[in-house]
Amino acid sequence: MGKVKDLRSAIELLKEIPGQYIETNVSVKPHAEISGVYRYVGAGGTVKRPTKLGPAMMFNKVEGHEDARVLIGLLASRQRVAYLLDDEPEHLGFLLNEAVQSPIPPVVVDSKTAPCHEVVHYAEEEGFDIRKLLPAPTNTPEDAGPYITMGMCYASDVETGESDVTIHRLCLQDKDLISMYFVPGARHLGAFREKAEEMGKPLPISISIGVDPAIEIAACFEPPTTPIGYNELEVAGAIRKEGVELTDCLTINEKCIAHAEYVIEGELIPNYYVREDMNTDTGKAMPEFPGYTGGANPSVPVIKVKAVTHRKNPIMQTCIGPSEEHVNMAGIPTEASIIQMIEKAMPGRLKNVYCHSSGGGKYMAVIQFEKKAPSDEGRQRQAALLAFSAFSELKHVILVDEDVDPFDTNDVLFALNTRYQGDVDTIFIPGVRCHPLDPSQRTYYNPNLRDNGISCKTIFDCTVPYELKDKFVRAQFLELDPQKWLKG
Repeated sequence: MGKVKDLRSAIELLKEIPGQYIETNVSVKPHAEISGVYRYVGAGGTVKRPTKLGPAMMFNKVEGHEDARVLIGLLASRQRVAYLLDDEPEHLGFLLNEAVQSPIPPVVVDSKTAPCHEVVHYAEEEGFDIRKLLPAPTNTPEDAGPYITMGMCYASDVETGESDVTIHRLCLQDKDLISMYFVPGARHLGAFREKAEEMGKPLPISISIGVDPAIEIAACFEPPTTPIGYNELEVAGAIRKEGVELTDCLTINEKCIAHAEYVIEGELIPNYYVREDMNTDTGKAMPEFPGYTGGANPSVPVIKVKAVTHRKNPIMQTCIGPSEEHVNMAGIPTEASIIQMIEKAMPGRLKNVYCHSSGGGKYMAVIQFEKKAPSDEGRQRQAALLAFSAFSELKHVILVDEDVDPFDTNDVLFALNTRYQGDVDTIFIPGVRCHPLDPSQRTYYNPNLRDNGISCKTIFDCTVPYELKDKFVRAQFLELDPQKWLKG
């Protein structure tokens, strides 16, 4: 298989693997139709049923955008992520943990030869309109507007020069205006923006769309695993064993990803905010990872666009907010963070971690833990507490033994039903900050909450007490190779 270095080489790799990629030449509207189709093809995740896992899908003909294509679902399968990162699905968390501890810095290449600069549109040109240049889709008919859902936002601290890359909710608001939503206190770029605003300065920012999937996965790491000052592009470099290629932007003092399909150059303007649904008045933003449509934010910062550059015949990459794609982008880095935290505290006992699809890769982790001695009893619960420390947005942890497959929901539920008693194996941790997009974490749902976004974190200990292991041995079948009976 060929080496993956950008989105196009990733697509070529998938074309070699049956069932991983399809194309359509039937014309599609960017307004709601792309997600509407892919819901049935391969969205999965917390998308309303019916949905399923399936191939990545390329739409070759998008109404209003003759020269562009739209790709959706590139990472909407854990197996596909494994193909693209050259690893096994069950080992991805360990791969990322190794990468984050062995960072390789990005390198800068000549902007004159960077593929992302093959075609250039300056905002000062007559007729410039990002809504016509970018085939950004809406997920549903009630979205606040067209959204960029897979934009790698890159900016730097105005004082220290430290850089970072993250993915944010970006809505096209006008011909040269994009609103940018920040989860309060959760992203480094938010701190960069706030510091620049306090100084009365605009913050230069590039948005690279359609990149190497290793970058898209790495960009989803969060503190404390990658503290402020840690550039997640270095994780992508470690995955590929060579630095990510950046290049200078043309209109702002910032870098962008050299092999991106599209790059938007702009500035976050200080003290300039808009209502997210200013063009639609729906009160809705877009579907988010828990499976519900988020409310439109009444006041979000604004990017003033200076230029749009792209490759010839560019590919707009997008995803459905609640799809399996979000599960993999958010969940696999979270698994790596949990692995790192637990291994440091109690090496050799953690077998694996899976951030389950039903929690959007953020709310639920299944931890496979091995008790090797009587003194290990209780350590499994310590591991759960460490997981909450590794990732603050985690809400539920299910603990299982080494003979239970954490990636098999039926096996996890087997442990819940035969190795768990609610009154003795449930640990509640109330009043802890979690994630604001969970609608049950609202004062209207639980009046005892002090604020929206606070939750009762819960541990479900489905492990067998060490001294009772001999009473919970699973049925032992004959070990053999079944191929003798399956041939012909």
